[in-house]
Amino acid sequence: MIEVEVKAKIENFDDMKKKLENLGAIKSKKEFQEDIYFNSPIVDFANTDEALRIRTTEENEKTNIFITYKGPKIDSKSKTRKEIEIAIEDSEKCSDIFQNLGFTKVRAVRKNRQYYTYENFEISLDDVEGLEPYMEIEIALEDGNDYSEAQEKIFELFSKLGIEDEFERTSYLELLEKL
Repeated sequence: MIEVEVKAKIENFDDMKKKLENLGAIKSKKEFQEDIYFNSPIVDFANTDEALRIRTTEENEKTNIFITYKGPKIDSKSKTRKEIEIAIEDSEKCSDIFQNLGFTKVRAVRKNRQYYTYENFEISLDDVEGLEPYMEIEIALEDGNDYSEAQEKIFELFSKLGIEDEFERTSYLELLEKL
């Protein structure tokens, strides 16, 4: 799967929620996410622009756990990249396996995320511990599909919401590491 994603810093959540509702976006779910990032013993993911994480989500007393690999960004405008994700049952055992293979824990990123859907977009308002408010808009495509049209539509949607700049290509992990 190719994830076409653009992130922007926003002023505050209340104003953006109103704009999303006025546009016709539907609030779909709210969850807490904890991402534990790992670095490879072979290559430095900070240099290769890759990511490996274990994500634990909590929504309405239901917990889900995923391993996610994100490949390097494939363009200069967005965070478009290959993403592979698989559900697992035990984050601690998975973390033990990674560490026994030489992977090192880098950092945890914790956020409360409010999701909205609009047309074929997934929109999230992200309250990340240690950062200002952000919004992400993404579209998932099958491998091999041209992502440029999807990317243009994401920027058009941001424009409809009054955001013309403040775009951020770095991950929340990278933003927190800069502090």
